Amino acid sequence: MFRTLLLLGLSPGLPNRGLRIHRGGFTLDWDAKVSEFKKKIECILPGKQWEVLRDSSHLPPTQSDVVIIGGGILGLSVAFWLKKLESRRGAIRVLVVEQDHTYSRASSTGPSVGAIWQQFSVPQNVQLSQFSINFLRNINEYLAVVDAPLVDLRFNPSGCLFLASEKDAATLENNVKMQRQEGAKVCLMSPENLQNKFPWINIEGVALASYGMEDEGWFDAWSLLQGLRQKVQSMGVLFCQGEVTRFITSSSQMETPDGEQVVMRRIHKVHVKMDKSIEYQPVECAVVVNAAGAWSGKIADLAGIGKGLPGTLQGTKLPVEPRKRYVHLWHCPQGPGLETPLVADISGAYFRREGLGSNYLGGCSPTEEEEPDPTNLDVDHDFFQNKVWPHLVHRVPSFKTLKVQSAWAGYYDYNTFDQNGVVGPHPLVVNMYFATGFSGRGLQHAPGIGRAVAEVILEGQFKAIDMSPFLFTRFYLEEKLQEYNVL
Repeated sequence: MFRTLLLLGLSPGLPNRGLRIHRGGFTLDWDAKVSEFKKKIECILPGKQWEVLRDSSHLPPTQSDVVIIGGGILGLSVAFWLKKLESRRGAIRVLVVEQDHTYSRASSTGPSVGAIWQQFSVPQNVQLSQFSINFLRNINEYLAVVDAPLVDLRFNPSGCLFLASEKDAATLENNVKMQRQEGAKVCLMSPENLQNKFPWINIEGVALASYGMEDEGWFDAWSLLQGLRQKVQSMGVLFCQGEVTRFITSSSQMETPDGEQVVMRRIHKVHVKMDKSIEYQPVECAVVVNAAGAWSGKIADLAGIGKGLPGTLQGTKLPVEPRKRYVHLWHCPQGPGLETPLVADISGAYFRREGLGSNYLGGCSPTEEEEPDPTNLDVDHDFFQNKVWPHLVHRVPSFKTLKVQSAWAGYYDYNTFDQNGVVGPHPLVVNMYFATGFSGRGLQHAPGIGRAVAEVILEGQFKAIDMSPFLFTRFYLEEKLQEYNVL
């Protein structure tokens, strides 16, 4: 019964005021519309005191079954699958709240190089990549909109190449064994094989390499974001530019099987503060999806998550924070040719080709001691000169003559616990669901993550991929789901 109430937002505390079912969807109550129209007419009749008509067209609706906080690729994917899997057209009202409609701080336009690979250390991440590649290869079967141009992701299937030192060779070999069991076409390469296939690589320090022969490469992240946005709008998803500043909740106490007293919360309203305004709109809802990326920890904090004694479920925080990452674009006519894969070096540096004009994209994640200030998106150009370029030149000697063309910064939704995503419901804030914390991999896994979140909201369980290891409860249980192949 509880799950049914969550589906359509029909709990006793969430009446559908001003809404009636009409031809399979929601429509405004006609009596309410007539009454509102009469008031507008009366206020301008002779003898009546003039009232300024308040324009509320920029406000979100006062009621939505699902409120998704975050309009990036992950949030849009959740919205798409909710509408795709709904029992009938118009059955679920979905609102997406996004603070930055330019997406200037989003991973899809910041630190992302648009890569997708299957070479992970966690089986579910391999499965997510396989789900995503099918989605991307058949993108217009999912995202085509009548009378709109087809989505062109410019997918480049050049594969991905991961290099390992002697210390990490056994781990790489075990990972490849698991990846093959999951159906991935990945091969192991000795240093000699590597040198023969890619003669531009310096194999010094390389003990083993793995190479994705199929269903790996990179694509245009911006085109995917715009394609998803256009599609979900055509499906009836509503958008609002604003910031979530408050949750109105109800609570009750209960005791866990271990005897711990916990407070169960349920969100009834989301306060959305409008862009560049002190005005806000309360939105009644049945379900909230936290897909706020690097700021999802802040949203969780607003909902009271982690506000308890340390070491308790009540006091367990969402360990997701903003981490600034740089992407650099350089030109090198003497660099590797058109069949160059995305290369992930032993050092942590990575690169891929960009287009046909001898341009390359790449970067390197800093160490904990080198983490840049996340309060701004300024680029530290010395970081490339001192921390990235030496590793690139060591691995690809022809990069000695490269010329940096541009650089930019963006945010990772970095999970400090185990660098893996958080998917599914919170155990205590019972109608908040997560789609966050993928530490830079949210873009390539968005199609599968969105489906998983929609499934657990609509069906009460994961179906396409078992994402239960990604649940929030692992933070309380201190059970790490460590992913090692993080760029």
